[in-house]
Order: sequence, then structure tokens, then C-alpha cells
Amino acid sequence: MARWWDALLGRTDPVKPDLDALFALPSAAVTLQAATGFEPNGMGSVCFRPAEGGAFGTLERDVAELLATGEGPPVEKVGDSYGYTWLVVRRAPGALGDLVTDLHAVNSSLEAAGFGPSLLCSLVTFTGATSPGGGLALVYLYKRGTFYPFAPLPGRRRDNPLELQVRGVLAGELRIEADLGRWFPLWGAPGL
Repeated sequence: MARWWDALLGRTDPVKPDLDALFALPSAAVTLQAATGFEPNGMGSVCFRPAEGGAFGTLERDVAELLATGEGPPVEKVGDSYGYTWLVVRRAPGALGDLVTDLHAVNSSLEAAGFGPSLLCSLVTFTGATSPGGGLALVYLYKRGTFYPFAPLPGRRRDNPLELQVRGVLAGELRIEADLGRWFPLWGAPGL
């Protein structure tokens, strides 16, 4: 009976995060480059709300050490003016598959340790000559399981036409967030 009322009132169950959706990014990047000229710049990051306590700090260190072992890249921890933490991973621009694997590992580690509710988004950044701002990010919203483009311009403005163009280009490649109100600006995000 409750499901019937939920359907009648337009309530839906929250979308479960699908971190494997990140693995569609290398293919989407090829499509993006062919259509717009934007190329990966080798940077990606995971944004989360830091939790209090030693367990979270230990987990952050463990994730950084996991990625730094062997051939993995070092992870840089960056705070922003909104109080969020970014774990930044850098790879060669042509190693987008490795970068996505690293971002998946960071997200999975935080999720497995019970910190999934603290995860906000992951992003991969691109550069191209067609945007006055020069940068573009494909943002994965953890709690929605969707992607959206973010193209900042100088003066804390956005290149909305470019964002809409990228949405059209990648609609068949990625699950694009349909609600434009959830295309949050990520001012000062690493790599942009």
C-alpha cells in the first residue's frame, strides 16, 4: 500500500550510486574530443564532506597509500572554501582509463568503509581551445548516479551553451542528469 501512495504522490526511491558508470568515461572522452576538440588533461578528483574522527583520517591516508603503491600516482588532498575535501589524482593525459580506475578505487574505498553518504561527486577535467574559459569537467554525482558537464568562465560565470552542447554530444554515452538545477557549479575545483 505504501508503494502505491509513493507512486501517487510522485515519490521515488533514491537512485543507487553506480560507480561502474565511471568506466564509461574513456569512451565518452573519445566522442567528446571528436565533437568538440576537448581532451582529457590527466586530472581527476573525488569530492567529499570530511567526517569527524580518527577512522576517517585513517581511511584518507589508506586510500592515498593504496594509490601511491607500485605504479599508482600520488594523491593530493585539497580543501576548498566551502569546507569540502578533494582527493586529486594526476595521470598522463592519455591515461584516462588509469585515472578512472584510480577514481573508482577512491570512491569504492570510502563507500566500503561506510562513508558513502559523505561522497558528493567525482570529476574528470578536459581542456580545449573552443571555450573562453578553456576548461571543462564531466562531473559524476554520487548520490544521483548521473553525469553533467561544467564549463566555468572567468568571473564565476558558466559557459551554458557549451554545457548544453556537451550534454547533447554525450547523451548516448553517459547517463546525463536531466534536472539542470542539479548541475551545480564547482567553483575552484581542482583542474579547472
